[in-house]
Amino acid sequence: MKIAIIGSGNIGTDLMYKALLSRTTEVVAMAGIDPGSDGLARARRRGLAVTAEGVDGLVGLPGFAEVDVVLDATSAKAHLRNSAVVQEHGKRIIDLTPAAIGPYVVPSVNLDQHLTAPNLNMVTCGGQATIPIVAAVSSRTRVRYAEIVASIASRSAGPGTRANIDEFTETTSRAIERVGGADRGKAIIILNPAEPPLIMRDTVYCLVDDCDEAAVAGAVEEMVARVQEYVPGYRLKQRVQFSPIDAEEPVWTLAPGSKGGVKVSVFLEVEGAAHYLPAYAGNLDIMTSAALRTAERIAELRTEATA
Repeated sequence: MKIAIIGSGNIGTDLMYKALLSRTTEVVAMAGIDPGSDGLARARRRGLAVTAEGVDGLVGLPGFAEVDVVLDATSAKAHLRNSAVVQEHGKRIIDLTPAAIGPYVVPSVNLDQHLTAPNLNMVTCGGQATIPIVAAVSSRTRVRYAEIVASIASRSAGPGTRANIDEFTETTSRAIERVGGADRGKAIIILNPAEPPLIMRDTVYCLVDDCDEAAVAGAVEEMVARVQEYVPGYRLKQRVQFSPIDAEEPVWTLAPGSKGGVKVSVFLEVEGAAHYLPAYAGNLDIMTSAALRTAERIAELRTEATA
């Protein structure tokens, strides 16, 4: 299945290198807006068709008619037009921005639920890292409230990431509820300026009324293994933590009449595969890995349908 990439920055370039290793997809084109970008230069050397005229240049490239799926690694604002143009040409699009036009897709949680949609949204880096954990906890007990804190190296937050901070928190919070299954969700992102840069760290807090601790911990560990199938550097930093909460604590929202609850705390780190980006940029690596896994699954279903 032929794919094309819009965006020649860090995310788009890393995505290209991952796609070049894929056995089920073939990346054939990359579009950017900076003629001098490193991403376009690398794509050209790899034999891809390239354009510095964005989505308009992409649809005008020879061979675009054979492209099945376009992956957008630009910004939430740019994606609005990119999606419209691509769909006008009968192509499907996978959205790596927080624009959230299409349904949220987190491969380890709901990969096959929306694969026929014309636009698939990959939520955010923090969402890809933490929503699987919220979903794992909610598979064993009702999650009244889930809060995630994504800490990423400042050096791995490019202009696109910084421009999308508001969209990050809004999109991730909604996806925690819709995909993760929490009654209420909240997302926080921290840009860590430490030198040398630290790899991505994520903390997930879930408030539940009660739970079978062994069952919840087991579900979390199973989910981590599922994510590791396409993000090998995804791992637990320590065992899942359980602590009682007083109903009067103002940070939490308990069910009416509840006298207390349990806080489930999960600590993660995401190390990148360093295909193009440094290993500390796990926040970008998990996005490109999830997007490519989604494209590969679309390709697999096409193959199954014609078998």
